[in-house]
Amino acid sequence: MNTGNAPLRLGIDGRELREGVRTGIRRYVVEVVRAAVARGLVCVVYGDRGARLPPTSSAVRPVVLGGSWTQWWDQVALPRALRRDRVDVFLSPYYKRPLRTPCPAVITIHDLYFIGYPGRRRLLRDRVLTALARAYARGAAAIVADSEHSRQAIVTRLGLPAERVAVIPVGLGREFVATLPSPAQRDRYRLGPRYVLYVGNFLPHKNLPCLLRAWSALPPTIRGTHRLILAGGDRGGRPALEALARTLGVSAGVGFAGLVADEDLPAVYGGAAALVLPSLEEGFGLPALEAMACGAPVIASQRGALPEVVGDAGVLIDPERDDALTAALTRVLGDDAARAALARRGLARAATFTAERTAGRVIDLVQAVAGEAAALTRRAG
Repeated sequence: MNTGNAPLRLGIDGRELREGVRTGIRRYVVEVVRAAVARGLVCVVYGDRGARLPPTSSAVRPVVLGGSWTQWWDQVALPRALRRDRVDVFLSPYYKRPLRTPCPAVITIHDLYFIGYPGRRRLLRDRVLTALARAYARGAAAIVADSEHSRQAIVTRLGLPAERVAVIPVGLGREFVATLPSPAQRDRYRLGPRYVLYVGNFLPHKNLPCLLRAWSALPPTIRGTHRLILAGGDRGGRPALEALARTLGVSAGVGFAGLVADEDLPAVYGGAAALVLPSLEEGFGLPALEAMACGAPVIASQRGALPEVVGDAGVLIDPERDDALTAALTRVLGDDAARAALARRGLARAATFTAERTAGRVIDLVQAVAGEAAALTRRAG
């Protein structure tokens, strides 16, 4: 345990840093590492054999741990490595953590949607996951939630005091600035001259059938001049959406862009006539924030944490009403002045998600936990 003037050693679970992965958790890890390095911390980033850990700085030490079984990695290999590497605080970007660690652990609960997920409710499984989540949370030195919406779910479902959960938004990458796609990027993702964008996976709670139905109901003058681009690497969910697009007669105007490369994503956002997120549930909704930072108007669901992220800078709709989404798309796509006003409000809104408000506050929390642990050690000595 660091009780002197040496730099704080922060251990981070970096398994999300796999090539081709684009998730909110991955973004969370990247931004926390950036913030930690800026504060002078040493980051020991642990990954499995599939991870591509970031050699971004001499202050970042990537460590690959063996073990193909997740529970062994979590509960045996990782605690051993934390002890060997003399880590002062461990940060998990997940709800789980090693049950026994040689240092305090901070966990991050982005949402609890994995418990009782619609269409996958299994009573025994959900009880086990709830019990595990409670155990992980109760033994953690601190808990981070992305939104007030997630904090309320954590308090209610896990029976924790609200003051134990710190609400800290996910950090916005500095690369997300207003820009436009090049001709090569338009060709690569088959964007066309004008397009509406969705970014994310194709799981049921993303509510993409509603988006396709709303799209099919648009006036021909609007639908005929725009493409709907569904961007994401979710190959398993794609066939059902392609089939629905064919049934609705809109296949020609709907494109599946696949996974958009990190270096292309800001421009793909920036060129969109609108970003649409019709989710039934979101613990945060990072694509909305990224799109606003790139100058894209946002149409989003009024569910989950999306109202916290979007505020009054976008159009919020009832995600269970196809006609409400059709009306919002018609209004935004058919009115240049309204679209420009939304883009301006989105840029201003995104600018409030500073590094100090997001990843910097995670580092504040980590440093506070380390300070408390060091004080206990001194008193015990």
